[in-house]
Amino acid sequence: MKHTNQFAAVVLAADRTANDPITQHTGAACKTIAPVCGTPMIIRVLDALEASDHVKSITICGPPQSVIPDCPELKQRIETGRITWLPNLDSPSRSAEKGFELVELDTPILLTTADHALITPEILQYFLAASSSAKCDATIGLVNHENIVAAFPNTKRTVTKFRNGDFCGCNLYTFKQHGRKLVTRWRQAEDMRKRPWRLIAQILGPWTVLRYLLGFLTLEQALSSVTKKTGIHVQAIMLPFPQAGIDVDKVEDLLLAETILAKTTPSDYIKHKTAK
Repeated sequence: MKHTNQFAAVVLAADRTANDPITQHTGAACKTIAPVCGTPMIIRVLDALEASDHVKSITICGPPQSVIPDCPELKQRIETGRITWLPNLDSPSRSAEKGFELVELDTPILLTTADHALITPEILQYFLAASSSAKCDATIGLVNHENIVAAFPNTKRTVTKFRNGDFCGCNLYTFKQHGRKLVTRWRQAEDMRKRPWRLIAQILGPWTVLRYLLGFLTLEQALSSVTKKTGIHVQAIMLPFPQAGIDVDKVEDLLLAETILAKTTPSDYIKHKTAK
């Protein structure tokens, strides 16, 4: 059964660093099409999106047009119109803004990345159903760091520490019409990346920053500060899937992802399609 709240998916699929360790390790033309258990990581993301009955359209920003022929599956999907391809711009936020321009204002947007090789329809179902129900302008997917450590003890993730817990991002975001203004804030953040404390103080306010540094700030208080400063209500969606907090940035991530996928049977995609 189709859901009434369907999302337009925008996938950031550009390489951002020269001599990327994943491309060096795999020999792929770019990170986006590097194989994970034999399947290009972007195809894994696209398969999960296409299997989700919450997603009605898919736009990818990147990879460069010159490398698309190196991934026949991706080339075929673009040529047949199953997905829309846009050239990536010079920053993730600008690429996202370009992708958002293709989506009608009354259609909610799911933003994710092509290196989310462990994403599944089950993860998307949970996140998008919760985001549809949330009374806010934008959502962000998070996983409790303790859950990741319990499932994958040797992995190292980027952690944001709050008084009520330590959390890891999942590269999953949704935006309603008013929430899209956050991407403009994101672009401003990229422009100010050499002055991070000025940026944080501007967005959260100096007292909020001080409370965070002293360990007094909860996640909810931080998001409330963002709302007060920007007028955009952001809500965190806590995901019960530890693998949702693992993207493939390093060779160690790739090896972990392949280990996890090798133990996953039957395929989540097959189970989901059979149930529909």
